[in-house]
Amino acid sequence: MRVSLRQVAEGSLLAEFPGASEDSANRAAVAAARRLSGRADLLDAIPGARTLFLVCSAGLDGAVLWKDLEAVDPATSAPGRTVRVPVRYGGRDALDLPDLARNAGISPGEFVRRHAAAAYRVAFLGFAPGFAYCVGLPDELAAPRLATPRTRVPDGAVAIGGSYTGIYPDTTPGGWRLIGRTGQPLFDPTSDPSTLFLPGDSVIFEPTENEPPPSGDSPSPRLRWTGSGEITAESAHWGSPIFRVHNPGLYTSLQGAPRHGRGALGVPAGGAMDPAALSAGNALVGNAAGSAALELTLAGPELEVLADGRAAIAGASLAAELNGLAVAPGRPFNLRRGDRLRTIRATSGVRAYLCVAGGLAIPPAEWQTRPLAKDDVVCLAAAPAPPLAGRSSGLSSADGIVRVVLGPQEDHFAERGIAAFLSQTWRVSASSDRRGVRLEGEPVPHSGSAEIAPEGTALGAIQVPPDGRPIVLGPDRPVTGGYAKIATVLMPDWPLVAQAGPGATLRFRAVGTFRE
Repeated sequence: MRVSLRQVAEGSLLAEFPGASEDSANRAAVAAARRLSGRADLLDAIPGARTLFLVCSAGLDGAVLWKDLEAVDPATSAPGRTVRVPVRYGGRDALDLPDLARNAGISPGEFVRRHAAAAYRVAFLGFAPGFAYCVGLPDELAAPRLATPRTRVPDGAVAIGGSYTGIYPDTTPGGWRLIGRTGQPLFDPTSDPSTLFLPGDSVIFEPTENEPPPSGDSPSPRLRWTGSGEITAESAHWGSPIFRVHNPGLYTSLQGAPRHGRGALGVPAGGAMDPAALSAGNALVGNAAGSAALELTLAGPELEVLADGRAAIAGASLAAELNGLAVAPGRPFNLRRGDRLRTIRATSGVRAYLCVAGGLAIPPAEWQTRPLAKDDVVCLAAAPAPPLAGRSSGLSSADGIVRVVLGPQEDHFAERGIAAFLSQTWRVSASSDRRGVRLEGEPVPHSGSAEIAPEGTALGAIQVPPDGRPIVLGPDRPVTGGYAKIATVLMPDWPLVAQAGPGATLRFRAVGTFRE
């Protein structure tokens, strides 16, 4: 099969299959991802609707990779599994079923019959861990996404979005049309595989009258401080306890180097929002650059020290007090058991990193960012940290303007749209987070559709939804995305975006276009 490779971000390639139908291209992408798994020069291989997104490590030989991709024959790939899913159609969880049936000119019962009778295949996973985009939906059942996404969709909701059907693995915002619900668990980080669905699987929806079980919080994989003043004993192999959380602050989480390799399951690589600041803090205490630390957002936590150690804070200008005495910024300091460390709201920047000699432990089952809660116990790492893979070298922009490379879909905006993006000063929205930094300003016009066939996304990619307001994708971004991307931030300038808080302003300057 013909394959073209083009660079879409620093360290990222997009494999496309010119001339192939969407079904053939997707099957080739899934087969290629399986063929390439385990290669030392690839960190991730993520199938999309008709592409394969590749995150590369140092030493990649593009010519060898291209030959391997051309050798893929999707017709001879191993068949996927067949997964049966019980679904309770209708009821209070099927908010959109009556309208969808009316628009299709059929009864709700007939709509359900046709949906359940169809043969589906998992094309790819994205949006959230375990969220499968299933193809095979009958044309008459297809429906556009909601103009305004719901703020809360329950876990297990069976839904339709465009020509796809899928199931929400967790309670989350979402814009797909809801027609039923299942109680089948879709994502369990302690299982192998961790997702119910894998690309290439066949899916059968089986109607049932059974009520799905009520949603409940997953048990915390973290150590906890008990009411008796002891620490829960499970998972003691993480390392020795170093902090007890008295007040978690605004949003404090454990972050280190990105953890690649699970993108095909819909799991983002995550990692520190500002890797340069993390590296600087780790250097102060003698750690490897990618050692895990506490990422403090705007207002940091109050911590009880459980063991002696050495620490430092880097990144945003965030003052701290140890037992009521000010901690010198940018300098390491000693910790003693029983100390109380309190961090104070940042005066400039957004994210600071509290690094401890030896590094901190990220629970092995924790594949998504979760903020610390009161009485969580943070441990020292039991093993050395991995290298901070993919870190870009070079200096950041000297004038505070963020440099970008246009594309990969700059043709969706034409000159007028690109000029609107580059000519104005954007304000960071208060709704920004680690998934994406949302920008407010005059909308960027599209020259055609705002949507593309969903494909893998890169850190720093700037997608422009139909409302014309750009979103700069962060480390917890959806693994795949279906909005056209106007540009991608150069990694040396990424800290300018990572440290831009609500109300801060950003400007962008194009310095070129990625070429094949």
